[in-house]
Amino acid sequence: MAIAKKAMAVNSTINVTPMVDVMLVLLIIFMVITPMLQKGVSVDLAKTNSPVQMPDADKEDALLVAITRDGKVFFGSDQISPDQLTNKVKDRLANRVDKRVFIRADARTKYGNVVEVVDNVRAAGVDQLGLLTEQRKTGAPAPPPGAAAPTGGQ
Repeated sequence: MAIAKKAMAVNSTINVTPMVDVMLVLLIIFMVITPMLQKGVSVDLAKTNSPVQMPDADKEDALLVAITRDGKVFFGSDQISPDQLTNKVKDRLANRVDKRVFIRADARTKYGNVVEVVDNVRAAGVDQLGLLTEQRKTGAPAPPPGAAAPTGGQ
């Protein structure tokens, strides 16, 4: 009789093993998918205080040119030389009404590389050219190193 009562006792603990299995599978899926969501080549954009919002740059059909720190030029995700850029952009703009190109330049790339790319893109007949930047963190600007604090004196 004691065995029958023990078998009939209610188990009120929750089995979390299936939930943990599902959560780990979801975590792995998100870890694999997240790097694929970034469009184009990864560059460290220049930071500005008052950037202009350019939501068209996030569209699927936006034409993006990226310039990396070492001066490599990418049109979309394909690496090309800067002198090929004019023809590639002309080909992509041929059937489009909106002739707009966005440039993502690394903050530490040489100024000459950016000027060369802008010149080649302009030669392709682009109506509008967008230079993409990031918003600088807000807050009180830090004084430059070695600068003396202002004092109130006469």
